[in-house]
Amino acid sequence: MKLSRYLLVSTVLTGSLLAVPSASAATGWQVGLAEPGAGSTNVETGPLRLGSADNRAASAESAARTGMASYPHTLATPANAFTATVTSTVPDGAEVAVDVRGRTAGRWTEWAEIRPDAPGVLSAAARDVEVRVVLSAPDGVAAPSVDALTITPVTGQRATAATPGLTYRVFATREGLVGHTTANGHKIVQRDHFVALPSRRGLSAKGTGDYSVRVCAGNGRCEWAPTWDVGPWNTRDDYWAAPGVRQQWGDLPQGKPAAQAAYEDGYNGGKDQFGRKVKNPAGIDLADGTFWDGLKLKTNAWVTVTYQWTGTHPHGIVRTSGPVLNVRPGPDSQSPNVGLAAKHAQVRIECVVAGEQVKGSQGTTDQWYRLAKGMFVSAAHVAPGPGSAPVPTC
Repeated sequence: MKLSRYLLVSTVLTGSLLAVPSASAATGWQVGLAEPGAGSTNVETGPLRLGSADNRAASAESAARTGMASYPHTLATPANAFTATVTSTVPDGAEVAVDVRGRTAGRWTEWAEIRPDAPGVLSAAARDVEVRVVLSAPDGVAAPSVDALTITPVTGQRATAATPGLTYRVFATREGLVGHTTANGHKIVQRDHFVALPSRRGLSAKGTGDYSVRVCAGNGRCEWAPTWDVGPWNTRDDYWAAPGVRQQWGDLPQGKPAAQAAYEDGYNGGKDQFGRKVKNPAGIDLADGTFWDGLKLKTNAWVTVTYQWTGTHPHGIVRTSGPVLNVRPGPDSQSPNVGLAAKHAQVRIECVVAGEQVKGSQGTTDQWYRLAKGMFVSAAHVAPGPGSAPVPTC
């Protein structure tokens, strides 16, 4: 076991990033590790330590056990880049990582990892930020711990330009694994509604949908679902990321999962990051309810995925008493079901129209949101996203 203490400061240029001054040029804050916020899972405090629960990517038994602790913070001045000073005890084979995100226009940016050789860079400057400590250890390895953490905003950093409304066609597989625990601590139930993406950068905390996707099948059906697990195949493949930002396999085209490249092209020797032979080109896993009920799929298939945290549309969060909200082709509940929106999912809203009056968690209203062409949900079941832009009339 080794004691690890390192100061994360950037001294190199990466892609479009500008040089970063020493962390001493700005005032940081010491994170109160004993008081993790909402969304934390499988950690113990005093010091912050990986817990004993079996939280891991459900589709990869060889993946390490994982715990996450999050800490919100409000800055005096908006910033978009951060370094960290960490004092931690990390046994050989274990890992401690520090991520950061910020809220802009009411929506969270994607998580950015703060690394020893480069700061975490957000797509836009933010005053409200959140730090996430990720602790992981393979089976048989002692739990890592963190004794102290200081985060420092840095200046002179250029944000990576965000690509609006990222959409890619990828291969989808059914996750199944009912009774298993996902990477964010959710216990999978029968006919569940969530997805797995192969990077924690797009992982929502348990019971939230900050990072959700719209998945559409070739039959025309779509489901909006939160990302609650990491996988399939890989766990560090944010293939939707812009060039120069992708966690791993940055030589691949944006939008092409590493598993697809391994399966189709023999990339990485045809193997995933764990050394397993890749047997299908999957870039997303679908829970049973999403697979069977939302999309009406009978077998694994190519789907079109839109990453809901990207783009500039107004947005909302599905708040319904049941597990899903029906998506209709028009603004009335008598129209046939053409898809589903899972509880907690973030949805991008194109516009609003008047239709049937409906009573729901947001009161009684005749307003219906159009989420895509020919796809509407009642505003009675969708809470406006904090700070979201006003919804235009259709």
